[in-house]
Amino acid sequence: MDTLRFLDILGFTVGLVYLYLEYKASIWLWLASVVMPAVDMVLYYKAGLYADFGMAIYYCMAAVYGYAVWRFGAKKEQRELPISHFPSRLVVPVVLLLLLIWWAIWWLLARHTNSTVPVTDAFTTALSIVALWALARKYAEQWLMWLVVDAVCFALYIYKGIPFKACIYGIYTAFAVFGYRKWLTMIASDEKSVLRG
Repeated sequence: MDTLRFLDILGFTVGLVYLYLEYKASIWLWLASVVMPAVDMVLYYKAGLYADFGMAIYYCMAAVYGYAVWRFGAKKEQRELPISHFPSRLVVPVVLLLLLIWWAIWWLLARHTNSTVPVTDAFTTALSIVALWALARKYAEQWLMWLVVDAVCFALYIYKGIPFKACIYGIYTAFAVFGYRKWLTMIASDEKSVLRG
């Protein structure tokens, strides 16, 4: 088995563990968020997906931030940060930031790499940056962002010839729907608990 295929399969396996932990809103997802991108860095570099390579570095650093926010960002009476909705006041600034990041990454890829997919690679990377931040803040709508990222990555990875990575993103795409519904249920359950208490 060649290195690219091994890394593809290993990333797929860790990705399944990560997905389960995210679905359950388990703080341990952040451990998988360090292992998975470490594998992905090598995979993406070998596949010529340079923005995804950079994104994997960001994922490793963001995992530390995400863990800290989930663990220590809660109010004193809470063990962890609760799941909440994306604040409407942040929509416009976040969309503008997304467009700026997308353009900057596209420009870097188009000017300074041999990327054959600079627009798509830049888009998925930019939206992933925003989605990971939303996950770290425990906003339920992060699932909708990932739904878009995952669907585009599924097609991109098929095109780039890394089928196991494409497969995990196909699973992620379907699971994003279930994850969003699960997190909405968890929000409703927390709100009922507060009203009873």
